[in-house]
Amino acid sequence: MDVQQLYRLKLRTPEEAVRAVRSGDWVDYTTNVCFPTLLDAALAKRKDELRDVKIRGNLLFGPIQTVECDPEREHFIYNSWHCSAYERKLCDRGLCNYIPMIFRNLVAYYRHFLSVNVAMMCVTPMDKHGYFNLSCATGVAKGILDDADIVILEVNEHLPRLHGMYDECIHISEVDFVVEGPHDPLPQFPIAEPTPEDVQIADHIIPYIVDGATIQLGIGGMPDVVGARLAQSDLKDLGMHTELCSDAYYELFKAGKLTNAKKSHFRGKGMAGIVFGSQSLYDWVDQNPSIMIAPLEYVNAPATIAQLDNMVSINNCIAVDLYGQICAESAGLRHISGTGGQLDYVTGAAMARGGKAFICMTSYFVNKDGERQSRILPHFSGDIVTAPRSQAHFIVTEYGAVNLAGRSTWERAEMLVSIAHPDFREELIRAAEAQKIWRASNKR
Repeated sequence: MDVQQLYRLKLRTPEEAVRAVRSGDWVDYTTNVCFPTLLDAALAKRKDELRDVKIRGNLLFGPIQTVECDPEREHFIYNSWHCSAYERKLCDRGLCNYIPMIFRNLVAYYRHFLSVNVAMMCVTPMDKHGYFNLSCATGVAKGILDDADIVILEVNEHLPRLHGMYDECIHISEVDFVVEGPHDPLPQFPIAEPTPEDVQIADHIIPYIVDGATIQLGIGGMPDVVGARLAQSDLKDLGMHTELCSDAYYELFKAGKLTNAKKSHFRGKGMAGIVFGSQSLYDWVDQNPSIMIAPLEYVNAPATIAQLDNMVSINNCIAVDLYGQICAESAGLRHISGTGGQLDYVTGAAMARGGKAFICMTSYFVNKDGERQSRILPHFSGDIVTAPRSQAHFIVTEYGAVNLAGRSTWERAEMLVSIAHPDFREELIRAAEAQKIWRASNKR
């Protein structure tokens, strides 16, 4: 039987395909723009027939119909490995639970510990050889599909086809059902307009970066803004090795800064695990041989990152305490995002020859009551520690960049106070004194 015959044999409507889901099943939606909207809507229609269907996904931009149709969570229970802004709001509503993880370990969790009864995701149309490209979800998708009892693919005509290192495709022979149907254009996430503080933070980082450096930009608005600022700098021949390929890399490419020509590993190739951004980004990565997509268990491995000379990791966070602990995933006990690959890049960049790891944040934020609050805290009180103090390196705010590596507690306190907002410095000093991490000779 040729691949076209096999395709027709496995073709179903979304409603027919989701009949495979039974009460009590674990269902997986994989990640980001490969969220299977048609299948999700069809499964939601079966709400009254099903109970206790547990769904996993991450970085889904919504709406997730199975969640929205069941606010009591009697039929569908949604869980996320890494929260998008939409999923964060679901958490606030009690409609999503976070699964703690380090992103590169996600597939290993499935391989060794977890069960998937039905996996469903969007893919590109099948090629003449019978392969579907896993596109923007390649970083985690194949490992999840391999673990599933039943695999359902939803063909999305808008997804870019990405060149891969491995596990970027799945063959029709490995699939149980295929569904088709019209889709809206892919969700778009262009770079936000930078604030003056964003520009200052970027300008504090740029002097530490050399020509030919390889850049990782984390998930979130600030790394994107920093990347766009790099595009306006005098740097040249930059490389890409990153968990997320976002619009910042496209801006670097358009500016002639991103060539990958000096990379010490996979020269000429920019490497990523997942992709989402604007339509211009999707068009740029589509069948682009200079962009290589690969599983995050390889991309984010510290040993892989460490092979890249002059590796520069740029991530953001929510808060840092005076000991140098970094929180990038919660505000107190309120869940915000996830660990992702931040710890891997902090570790790997520090291991690389000439490598540097930067954690960025504005020195303050304004709360819902209009009050200014410091992002540098005396100590955490329930905030989730994403990177331990023992692995903290450069911390950057609009007031400067400090390197905590090898520094004692009193040195760290002094350094962090120096980049805190001036309105909070005396308060932080008093806290440091009470915590016995402030010397009388420290600079005030």
